[in-house]
Amino acid sequence: MTAQLADALGRLSELVRQLPPESTQQAVGYPSLFLLVALGALVPVVPTGAVVSSAAVVAFHQTAPLALLFVFLVASAAAFAGDVALYWLGRRGVRSKNGSRWLAALRERAAPDRLAQAQRGLDEHGVTVLVLSRLVPAGRVPIMLACLLARMPLRRFVRGDVPACLAWAATYGLIGILGGSLFAEPWQGVVAAVALTVLLSGVPALWRRLRPSRGSDGQHA
Repeated sequence: MTAQLADALGRLSELVRQLPPESTQQAVGYPSLFLLVALGALVPVVPTGAVVSSAAVVAFHQTAPLALLFVFLVASAAAFAGDVALYWLGRRGVRSKNGSRWLAALRERAAPDRLAQAQRGLDEHGVTVLVLSRLVPAGRVPIMLACLLARMPLRRFVRGDVPACLAWAATYGLIGILGGSLFAEPWQGVVAAVALTVLLSGVPALWRRLRPSRGSDGQHA
């Protein structure tokens, strides 16, 4: 796994070293950023946080004064569009007797304990939990499924999802700015930002795996 990650980062650095001029980057980069983030929101397998952080690193090293702002706006809009589309498709499955493949996919990606926790959070805090769900790795799907099972209206989901997408884009944009400020070359900042994003995404999953084993050790002691 470590060797594969190192190989992927090495290829990424080579691609960033060969970046085209700024005008070409902006003409191709913003639409690509929107499509990748929206696709990642609709099909939760694309590491969209790493995509936003990488785009922020490249924008940080550009001379255009509003490049970072455009990355933030495009990423926020794409995440929002993907979330709303996925929620709308999920609501169709909830209303249908046979469900839908989108609702089934959400159920498969939400562990029962995570779903129960999400439902408790939704009952206690309402749509404000959407903000936290966007910032916690793998936290978005359980909360979205909890909203669907509670038959939350689309309008109410939208009101909660707007600040969630803004906070998410700002967080990963700041990671990209940090990577860009620490290194003189854009490719170095991209590699650092991607590595940090992967690390942040992997820590919660590792903690969840270790926690049961620690509990079982305590019971046997």
